[in-house]
Amino acid sequence: MLQKLRIGTRGSLLAMTQTNLVANALRAAHPDLEVEIIEILTSGDWKPAQGETRLMEAKGGKGQFAHEIEQRILADEIDCGIHSLKDMPSFLPDGLVIDHFLPREDPRDAFVSVKYKSFDDMPEGSVVGTSSLRRQAFLLSKYPHLKVAPLRGNVPTRLEKLAQGQVDATFLAVAGLNRLRLESHITRILEPQEFLPACGQGIVGIEIRARDADVAKAFEAISCPHTTLVAVAERAALQVLDGSCHTPVGAYAQLKDGRMTLDVAVAQPDGSEFFADDIEGPVTSLEEARTLGQVIGHRLKPRLPEGLL
Repeated sequence: MLQKLRIGTRGSLLAMTQTNLVANALRAAHPDLEVEIIEILTSGDWKPAQGETRLMEAKGGKGQFAHEIEQRILADEIDCGIHSLKDMPSFLPDGLVIDHFLPREDPRDAFVSVKYKSFDDMPEGSVVGTSSLRRQAFLLSKYPHLKVAPLRGNVPTRLEKLAQGQVDATFLAVAGLNRLRLESHITRILEPQEFLPACGQGIVGIEIRARDADVAKAFEAISCPHTTLVAVAERAALQVLDGSCHTPVGAYAQLKDGRMTLDVAVAQPDGSEFFADDIEGPVTSLEEARTLGQVIGHRLKPRLPEGLL
């Protein structure tokens, strides 16, 4: 029987909030389990000296948010890492898995501005701040008259930069704003039909060693089966497309009464081309979820121009 579990996390307010959700759920499910939270600085954490530079794919892209945590898991210095699933690369390091998930929060993006009510209200040349290539590409495909500027930092930092007028508007995940109780900053929620969310958006994923049966068993008590199926389907599509920090991909699965719909979209970074597909089928198992994601990924991939992925 596991007596102590060491959780690794980034130190941002959102990361700590999500980690505490996991820790509290574990303590409720296993009253005798000692849970320790260990804060870890990662390469992806923004520092003012960096300015508004994007995460570089050559240095690991969005995987920089997890690299140091993963190294600590593999070294058996911690037992797991807690991540926003949308920040995780499509493929994990050998020996690590993400098989457990908290119930999904709101998966949608939010339009946030102190000047405008929606993208439709923004005049030509207005600046939208985001470091997400998905958000940039999907935005420019609909509103080519707008400009996009990189905007780094955690959620409160980006809200502060917006308030100071560094940009005219930005995107933020509704889930993060809800978890931080900052939903009052939302100007307008963007429906998935307007802006397809990132793969895994709104989902907290738990990364552990692949063969650590005791740790896996501890998390089985708090993992959401419904969220697991949609996460597996979305990530299966992303893996076929090999979506990275420099590939604007959206994926969103919905599961109801044993049937899943899965929408996937890919765009050129400048918004000049947009490719989308959807699929529906019965999903009651991990294998069916994975297969549905793989099918739509393989169906969409041949339509994409060479070099986009």
